[in-house]
Amino acid sequence: MITMLIALATGLGLSTAAGLNAFLPLLTIGILARFGLIELAAPFGLLTHPLVLLTVAALAVFDFVGDKLPAVDSALHAFGVIIAPIAGAILALAAQGDVASIHPALVMIAGVVAAGGTHLARSAVRPVVTTASAGTGNPVISLVEDGVALALSVLAILAPALAIILMIIVVVVFFRVFRRAARIWDERKV
Repeated sequence: MITMLIALATGLGLSTAAGLNAFLPLLTIGILARFGLIELAAPFGLLTHPLVLLTVAALAVFDFVGDKLPAVDSALHAFGVIIAPIAGAILALAAQGDVASIHPALVMIAGVVAAGGTHLARSAVRPVVTTASAGTGNPVISLVEDGVALALSVLAILAPALAIILMIIVVVVFFRVFRRAARIWDERKV
């Protein structure tokens, strides 16, 4: 039972991270599995293949840079509506290892919901921050999102309980930033 909960927390942590940056958690687990530090459920060992790692790394760099640019970040968020939930499902399933207590369809749905929900929250906050800061806040918010995605990815693997706590903190911070930015936006409209 404990092993199942740990695997589920790991999968949800990685999936939530994918909602912030779909490629960092994939790259993280691919590298860690490549060096034998973690074991991925079959058939997700493919994430350790050098060509797959290079492709994911290139996409991570493109996403990292592109998300700091005003026009490109909107396009990346639009693609993220599809990419983040797919990455979330892959990560949730890959994190299960040999723990077969939870039906894979449920694990996949949980990954899709965690990544998709996080991405939608991120996409809802960003335009409000853009308007409230005249676009100057976007690179800062993006950098924070990337940092949280990386931290959440590592914590989900090394300390899944801490990853769950960080997920809760992320939700609270998103809610507060959204409310504050919306208030600033409303004040500017008056």
